Amino acid sequence: MGLCRFPVLSCSQLAFLHSSSFLGRPRTISLSFPNCPLQSSNFATPPLLLKTRFLTSNANTLSASSSPSSSSSSSSSSSMEAPPEGYRRNVGVCLINDSKKIFAASRLDIPSAWQMPQGGIDEGEDPRTAAIRELREETGVNSAEILAELEQKVPYWLTYDFPPAVREKLRHQWGSDWKGQAQKWFLLKFTGKDEEINLLGDGTEKAEFGDWSWKSAEQVIDLAVDFKKPVYKEVLAVFAPYLQ
Repeated sequence: MGLCRFPVLSCSQLAFLHSSSFLGRPRTISLSFPNCPLQSSNFATPPLLLKTRFLTSNANTLSASSSPSSSSSSSSSSSMEAPPEGYRRNVGVCLINDSKKIFAASRLDIPSAWQMPQGGIDEGEDPRTAAIRELREETGVNSAEILAELEQKVPYWLTYDFPPAVREKLRHQWGSDWKGQAQKWFLLKFTGKDEEINLLGDGTEKAEFGDWSWKSAEQVIDLAVDFKKPVYKEVLAVFAPYLQ
């Protein structure tokens, strides 16, 4: 009986199998094996296909577990190391309670617009530190713990553009002309009592909100201003397992 020999793959062939153009779903490759008739094979799946699946699975695992600085994004957004040019560095906070509801507040200047806490990252400030600071400044909340960081799942800045009227208003307010904001998002769990929430904040900044409530993800998205909705949808989709 003749021996069944499968081809030994060279390094360049393995590199091709592992390349980004090959990743995604397992591919079936048609090869001819003259010394091994297909009907005599004892393999349910050709070993080459098994190898392909192994490489694809390993590549996806490595991509999911790699550090943000080494990850590449399929989006046109810049890496987490540097935000897109012209966008203000910003953090967002998704604060949830024991009932898995999300904190949202209505703006004093636009009462119909509800949002989650957010704010600019100071020069040289760590984003985590900025998230905790902004939460305290805007809501008075100190009793919270970080559950997740969007950067671990989405290795690029999430951005939104200011509408022309908003951009002009903020240009006068900030003294800088930003196209929009580039954000890093954090999921925090509120560990205190509702009485701790104070929309006057910690007194270091001017109040921004007039009312607040615990809301569902759908309500948060629905009540947000239109130019923030795409970011909110992406953020809450990633944090969805924590909201179940």
